[in-house]
This record gives sequence, structure tokens and C-alpha cells, in this order.
Amino acid sequence: MTSELLKPALYRSEGSARDPAHPALLGGACACGYLFFPMQHFGCERCGRTDVKERALTGRGRLLASARVHLHAGKHRQAPFTVGSIALEDGPIVRTILIDDEKPFHSGDVVVTALLDVNDAEGNSKRDLRFARAA
Repeated sequence: MTSELLKPALYRSEGSARDPAHPALLGGACACGYLFFPMQHFGCERCGRTDVKERALTGRGRLLASARVHLHAGKHRQAPFTVGSIALEDGPIVRTILIDDEKPFHSGDVVVTALLDVNDAEGNSKRDLRFARAA
């Protein structure tokens, strides 16, 4: 098993202060109170301030919608897989791959972040963030 993350600018293996058990997403916070993902340094989408700060976002949320992808144009992406839109407890909505567990997903399902072993485009083993149904 490798500990190298596939996209270290987007998430980390440690949890947030509010949810230490699940990997955190690396978002941002503005002084106006707006939280966003991913982190962006050009300024706040809501008020335009440029003094935004990095913030670890919780790895927990509710599934808003999901779709099963049966064919993908990317030659390195194995299909089928399920994608979902998730409203994080912190507020931002993220779109990501869900970990299938043989049961259908439903809007409102509580989901949490998890790291999964994957291969990058060159075939190297990395860890990538997914969301799984909460236990």
C-alpha cells in the first residue's frame, strides 16, 4: 500500500478538526463567511475579497444526486462507476466518484470520505479520495 496521494492539492489523508476520522478536503474560507472547494487564491466567489485562507473541510455530507457511468472516454478510467453530487456539512457542494457497495444510492444518503488505492495514468500506485456510504 502506498501513502502518496493522487491529488494532494485537493485533499489530505488526515481528517479535519470537525471530522478527524475521515480525510479532509482542502478548501478555503473568506472573512465574509463563504466556504468553497477547491482552494482558490484569486479571491472569494461571493464578495471578491482576496484575503481568503485555506481551510480543511469535513469529509462528511449528504448525497444530493448520483448517476451510474457505463462508458467513459478516458482510457484509464474503468467503467462502470458511480458519480455523485455531495453537500458537505461545511456547505460546499462537491462532485466526485462514489465507492459502490452493491446497494443503490439515494438522495439524502450520508456519505464520508475514504482513500482508495488506484493507479495513476502511468500505472503508479497512489491513494485517491472517494466518498462511501457512512456506516
